[in-house]
Amino acid sequence: MILLIDDDISIRESVRFVLKHVGYECGLAENPAEAMDLLRTHQPDLVLMDMNFGNSTSGAEGLELLRRVKALRPGLPVILITAWGTIPLAVEGMRLGASDFITKPWNNQELLRRIETILQLHSKPTPGDTAQCFSKILGNHPSLTSVIKTAQMIAPTDAPVLILGENGTGKELLAEAIHRASRRAGRPFVKVNLGGISQSLFESEMFGHRKGAYTGAIADRVGRFELADHGTIFLDEIGDLDAASQVKLLRVLQEHTFERLGESQPHRVDIRVICATNADLQQRVAERTFREDLFYRINLITLRLPALRERPEDIPLLVKHFAGEDYSRFSAAAIERLASLPYPGNIRQLKNMVESLILTHPDDIPTSAIEAADSAPSSALTDIESMERRQIAIALEQCEGNVAKAAALLGLTRQAVYRRIEKYGLR
Repeated sequence: MILLIDDDISIRESVRFVLKHVGYECGLAENPAEAMDLLRTHQPDLVLMDMNFGNSTSGAEGLELLRRVKALRPGLPVILITAWGTIPLAVEGMRLGASDFITKPWNNQELLRRIETILQLHSKPTPGDTAQCFSKILGNHPSLTSVIKTAQMIAPTDAPVLILGENGTGKELLAEAIHRASRRAGRPFVKVNLGGISQSLFESEMFGHRKGAYTGAIADRVGRFELADHGTIFLDEIGDLDAASQVKLLRVLQEHTFERLGESQPHRVDIRVICATNADLQQRVAERTFREDLFYRINLITLRLPALRERPEDIPLLVKHFAGEDYSRFSAAAIERLASLPYPGNIRQLKNMVESLILTHPDDIPTSAIEAADSAPSSALTDIESMERRQIAIALEQCEGNVAKAAALLGLTRQAVYRRIEKYGLR
């Protein structure tokens, strides 16, 4: 049963009709007192509740009711109903334990999708045959197997996922595995590096544009969201997104509609969203550089991939995988030394090191070669990161240290350039 709590009879009846039409039993409550009475005598699977009752518009009654619901039934999922202009109320509700929020006016299809996702998550779906989809993620350490187990459980749902982890830990690989194990497996998996999209191009890249929408728009362009329709969109480096683009992204994730540049007609999109970052988003929320409402929208499920140094027992397995038939050239001492390194570049760095050792040492690989590779200044950087560092350094030199000009030259936001300056020690 789904318990709907709202003092507006028209909303109660319309939602009850929609839920009944697709087979859900619906309980109705007009006010907090009725709701608590029903919760004491019934066992609903989910609560759908408004934030305001009577003439109140502060949301205080709704927050108090949420506290009482979670105190009585801590594990009961709650979806909040709020207006777009009062999203801060919903954010406060998420802090208090709500599972999701939806804004008025809503699309019934989107409401049903949110309800289905929350119910699936709380019914603990079994992984079934999803294990094969995660076979490329190698390791037996509990910190990794726990992440994979959770990912297998939530893959069949449409729940938004936030993947955290340092560079090179395999965030994109995990996102692809979740997509392959989902009901969207035969549909597009669209990858977007948000750190590489400048603020001026964000709307065109993500939502598309019509010919003539702006100077240089010489043909129609399909945006990333439209390309991902009915599939999964993977938003990498979401922590690098500037404030203006965060607002535009939140709108799409909230309403599942977008407008192409040069058009006024909204387009509906059916997507699952997986985000990833190596940044501490909670800290950035506290610093007000990342929107709290966007943070709660993308992290219904959070998965943290451990750094390679946290699971050294898995390094021999990874070396064997990367080396292939050349694995026999690594002595036991060499494998032991490889397993003892810190790997600031994580799995990506290990892969590069193994491949480099194989190429540069045609015979057996001594530990001295590993020591030399580890002490090389560039060993902590992947080829891609090394190239990125060089490009940023050149741009800063050309612009005489002016970050704003360097960002414009690179096609990045100032925030993205500042983070890379800090990352690569270019101050």
